[in-house]
Amino acid sequence: MLSEEDDVDIHALKRQGMTISEIARRTDHDRKTIRAYLSGQRAPGVRQRAAPDVFDGFAEYVRARLTEDPHLWAVTLFDELLPLGFTASYPTLTRQIRARGLRPFCESCAHVTERPNAVIPHPPGEETQFDWLDLPYQPAHWGFSTKKAYLLVGSLAHSGVWRGVISPSMDIPHLLAAMTTLLGLLGGVTRDWRFDRMRTVLDPATGDLTKVFAAFAKHHGVTVIACRPRSGNRKGVVEKNNHTAAQRWWRTMPDELTLEQAQASLDAFARRQDDRDREGTAGTTTPADMFAAERLRPLPPVVFPVMITEERTATRQALIDWRGNRYSVPPELATAKVIVQQRLGAAVIDIATVSGAVVARHRVAEPGLGVTVRDTGHVTALEAIALASAPPGRPHRRKERIPPGAAARRAAAVLTGTAEPISTVISLAAYEQAAKNRNTLR
Repeated sequence: MLSEEDDVDIHALKRQGMTISEIARRTDHDRKTIRAYLSGQRAPGVRQRAAPDVFDGFAEYVRARLTEDPHLWAVTLFDELLPLGFTASYPTLTRQIRARGLRPFCESCAHVTERPNAVIPHPPGEETQFDWLDLPYQPAHWGFSTKKAYLLVGSLAHSGVWRGVISPSMDIPHLLAAMTTLLGLLGGVTRDWRFDRMRTVLDPATGDLTKVFAAFAKHHGVTVIACRPRSGNRKGVVEKNNHTAAQRWWRTMPDELTLEQAQASLDAFARRQDDRDREGTAGTTTPADMFAAERLRPLPPVVFPVMITEERTATRQALIDWRGNRYSVPPELATAKVIVQQRLGAAVIDIATVSGAVVARHRVAEPGLGVTVRDTGHVTALEAIALASAPPGRPHRRKERIPPGAAARRAAAVLTGTAEPISTVISLAAYEQAAKNRNTLR
């Protein structure tokens, strides 16, 4: 086998007028080898096989199968080839597929970056794009019932300004609550809202808006736009901001932050992003500069009515955590699961049992203060139950000295064989008294 450099040399010598024999003597190669490389029968860097390639007989079958199914797994193809007499290994099959270019390119499944992209204009104040971002490995002390949290990101399509709201769930009540908070952070409402085809927005059976979300959109006076299936690059602004939030904020967020502290750090991070240079703009333009041109309509004066429901587990002190504060429940529900309900925008929360019976109502404190709100009746009942359940007598101290007692010493004597024999003493005083009181029959 000749290298690329050797191939260049023999071609140069041939052009200089040397014969094949002279080239062979100078390069120390066989004349047949020189003739094969000069005629193009062999390629440099490719070793000629001494034995025929065993894959040649199966190449046509592999090409036909991959033409029928471009996404067929190579291991599945390997399973099909074994009954047909294929004796080579699985790595040989994958290497031959790559070397021979047997797997065709699938046009239907090409990534959006490999297809032509249309230019979508975004006038000021026209569109807000929304999307959920999964937040795996959320801190356990946040108290969420799920293993991961979720982040609803809203981005103004014209300026690129974005904000996010952490949520424990993606259901319709939490979506509407997160959107209400998000619109407040953005400072207003655009003409259109754009979503992907999420089930809380679109009914999967009919493809129409769900009734609750349609009422929410009417309340804000906006038009809802759902991306068409398999239509990429329609909400790229929010998707890029999702990527930024995941890699630059969530990935480095400290574990010790509470939920409220994490939300505050996210707000600060998003505000810092407003001053970044905007790509694709002439000169140095930031989202904050473009936000000045956004024509946002004010939010409705009344919050859309929606009931937020979440499950909590009461502590042994009959307290539950809610939005960075603690609220009391009846002592009978200590360590039990309860349902916390709050109407969006309301100043009170209701705490109910799993069956739905409301057992407590509290006025909501400012989120994140870390205060404890207790009902007087709950405190009195908890003290009564705690006192009633206290064990009798003085509790033992950890370092108190309690030597073996009489019963323990007698048991030890039996085990060691040193126990004294038990003598039975019968007192006749009782018989004597009985004899004195006996009536004599005459």
